[in-house]
Amino acid sequence: MRRFMDMFRGKKGPEKPLVDVAPPEAPGHAAPAEPAVPEAPAGAAPVSVDAASEGGGQGIEEKILDVLRNTFDPEIPVNIYELGLVYEVRVEGSGEVFIKMTLTSPACPVAGSLPPEVESRVRAIPGVTDVRLDLVWDPPWNPSMMSEAARLQLGMM
Repeated sequence: MRRFMDMFRGKKGPEKPLVDVAPPEAPGHAAPAEPAVPEAPAGAAPVSVDAASEGGGQGIEEKILDVLRNTFDPEIPVNIYELGLVYEVRVEGSGEVFIKMTLTSPACPVAGSLPPEVESRVRAIPGVTDVRLDLVWDPPWNPSMMSEAARLQLGMM
């Protein structure tokens, strides 16, 4: 938590990430051509949500966003959606879900536990047949990606 809060006080972390864990782009994970954008938290970078128009995708995306709004980084008292950690959610008509997200830093202590937690919680939603989560570092997360509510909650306004 101290390192996270130091970012807001102007202190720098390590110049280079401790480990480069950026996954290679997997085939078939291209972004949709024209994503639908849900109501994003005020001040946050918009999350791209695309539900397939045929069949099972309708309604699932709202349940996924609800799960994301109820998933927290244990070091920060703000959910991952309000923090701006989720970049894209795509739901195929078959119920397959693709999530693109990041963490506050590649050295984040929850790098090994938070993505699997998100995947598991989304997989538990009725109608979801599979979940593919891509943990990405580009664009790198920064505090401007947080919603206004998150900034208020962290005392940054």
